[in-house]
Amino acid sequence: MCPSKIPDGEQRGWIIPIGGAEEKTNNPKILARFVALCGGEDADIVVIPTASRMPDTGERYEAIFRDLGAGRVESMDFDTRRDCSEPNRLKRLEQANGIFFTGGNQLRITTLLGGTPVAKLIRNLNARGAHVAGTSAGASILSEHMIAFGDEGESPRAGSVRLAPGLGLTNRFVIDQHFRQRDRLGRLVTALAYNPFAIGIGLDEDTAAFIGPDNTLEVEGSGGVTVVDASQLEFSSMDAVEEGEPVCLLGLTLHILVAGATFNLHTRKASANTLVVSKQDNR
Repeated sequence: MCPSKIPDGEQRGWIIPIGGAEEKTNNPKILARFVALCGGEDADIVVIPTASRMPDTGERYEAIFRDLGAGRVESMDFDTRRDCSEPNRLKRLEQANGIFFTGGNQLRITTLLGGTPVAKLIRNLNARGAHVAGTSAGASILSEHMIAFGDEGESPRAGSVRLAPGLGLTNRFVIDQHFRQRDRLGRLVTALAYNPFAIGIGLDEDTAAFIGPDNTLEVEGSGGVTVVDASQLEFSSMDAVEEGEPVCLLGLTLHILVAGATFNLHTRKASANTLVVSKQDNR
């Protein structure tokens, strides 16, 4: 599915994939910034814990966002596809200026929400200015192309990753999470070998990519974001190798970004923050 068209005079809301295991108590910078974007005490956030099998996941995030100052928070789970057509649920979502997907299993989200009125509404809400965030599995589903599952390891190998349709807020990138902690560079690069148009974004734990309406990605959190750009790919052996064999790729560009650094998804240009630059100049 394609991202919803942004209405004239409006601007898209922020898209915020989080790499999982974000800090929730001591210094929750990522979640606090999400609440602030949604308006602080004027924030109206709907938490969607559908990816999780744990019954208290939604309630836990409700409490976290309230403690961070959000004015209104409500958890809304979807156990069946029929739930995704209920008028009262759609009406409640219409009121939200922030939507948060928890972690768990990304295929559970897409198989329950994919192609339903809820999925369409969330895309429309984001196009009209609502901010949409997700952590771990909830991050994976935000784009059109989603990594459903795959093998760990540093080398790209044919067949090492399986892609599925995501929520479709954007088609500009492919997300992978728990990135360095679970050694997922190989499967992200393999996904790009299938689709060099997209940009690969690998999110470490407790790290988020805040992607603004101008398609500039800003890094927040304690880890790094690995950006893989295949737009200048010169050669790929993906069409010639057998299942499980390594893939030869020439011309990839890779960036490692930390808090404060940015990457423009339109121009594909990375920039370090001023603090990093000034430290380098003073050496």
